Amino acid sequence: MDADVSDSPGTPADPERPEHPTGSGPADGTGDPSGKAPGDDQTGGAAPAGEDPAPGEGDGGTAAGTWSQRPERAPGRIRRHWLRWTALGVSFLVLVAAGVGWWLYRKLDGNITTDTSAAAELKAYEKERPRPIARDAQNILLIGSDTRSGDNSAYGRDDGGSQRSDTTILLHLAADRHSATAVSIPRDLMSQIPSCHTADGRTTKAQFAQFNWAFELGGTACTIRTVEKMTGIRVDHHMVIDFSGFKDMVDAVDGVEVCLKEPVDDKDAHLKLPAGRQELDGEQALGYVRARKSIGDGSDTERMDRQQKFLGALVNKMQSNGVLLNPTRLYPVLDAATKSLTTDPGLDSLRDLYDLVRGMRNVPTEKVQFLTVPRTSYRADPNRDELVQPDAERLFTQLREDEPVAVVPADTGNSRDSQADHSSGNEQPTERPATSDGSPTPAPTYSGSNAADDPCGA
Repeated sequence: MDADVSDSPGTPADPERPEHPTGSGPADGTGDPSGKAPGDDQTGGAAPAGEDPAPGEGDGGTAAGTWSQRPERAPGRIRRHWLRWTALGVSFLVLVAAGVGWWLYRKLDGNITTDTSAAAELKAYEKERPRPIARDAQNILLIGSDTRSGDNSAYGRDDGGSQRSDTTILLHLAADRHSATAVSIPRDLMSQIPSCHTADGRTTKAQFAQFNWAFELGGTACTIRTVEKMTGIRVDHHMVIDFSGFKDMVDAVDGVEVCLKEPVDDKDAHLKLPAGRQELDGEQALGYVRARKSIGDGSDTERMDRQQKFLGALVNKMQSNGVLLNPTRLYPVLDAATKSLTTDPGLDSLRDLYDLVRGMRNVPTEKVQFLTVPRTSYRADPNRDELVQPDAERLFTQLREDEPVAVVPADTGNSRDSQADHSSGNEQPTERPATSDGSPTPAPTYSGSNAADDPCGA
């Protein structure tokens, strides 16, 4: 008998391919052993062109159409599929990160206040200002504002929003960025203050008065011109920071360690602390650097030394804890600093500040030095200071010409520092180290501290 054949019309045989010996498909064995075409359904009807048969359909509902026996995708297609999704996911994350980063940048950048009025006045007096000598070295005047208005009203009486320079520091960054020297200028130092313009447009007369009057009379520009007249050093940039900004910066680094020889209870400075080593938060730190009569001998000299050591400890905390290299920890510090920072147009962007910080972050802490200008009690008034010469001019020359400045602790006994305490009057200048033939060395040293010093002297 003839073999059974299907009633359904099958796919015509390929004329170039021999029939399978059984007549059920091509000789290569790829045909359907049932004799049906791949597109036939249970009733013998072919599936429409371009459509796949539904699962379970086709070969009499057999497994040929089930998901379990559908042909698997090639490994290359699967890999390309996942690569596409991975690329899309990474692109999305990059876009989100870029958006967040841009928002943070704009926020920090917008925090900074630009002091255009000081820049305009300094430009008007450009001809009388010192010329820069050391290329790539930078001199930045840091001014701590003593204003009691706004957020600072808790720290004293607001007398109409007037400002006084509670702290003024000339920061010299060496051209090679291997050292930084911060020189404090006492607020009671008798100085030649030039004629300046006040905020309401009046012109003050040139006068010999205590240094912090310059800021109260003519603001930042007047202070800069007074410093330049005193030192012969060109001030490249300036920053003014108020109380609240200082406090927030300390909180942003989780406190700064200090060491007290005796307990402190100062109502005026809002400060009550036990003796010994301890870590201060922002509020305590602010009281600590502002306190005067309740710590030590009550002199402004000692307060400046305390401020210098605290700033050194703050720098050390930021470097040793990796704050400058950790964006997560650096952001709160930058946010706190920029919120209360007023700068000249050359430092009024986050990029400018970042370039400045980046240049300083590799300075060893022992090369971040703090000292006060050589001074002694003013002859006409023991409650005021005056510069000691030629010591002061020698220091200013070293800074102008970007020469190394050596700073040693005051108790080492080998520092040339004519900084007699105007309150006690009992500190005598110490001699410079002598050479083997007894002559003084050409490079003097000054009493001071550096950021690597232990607060308890251990």
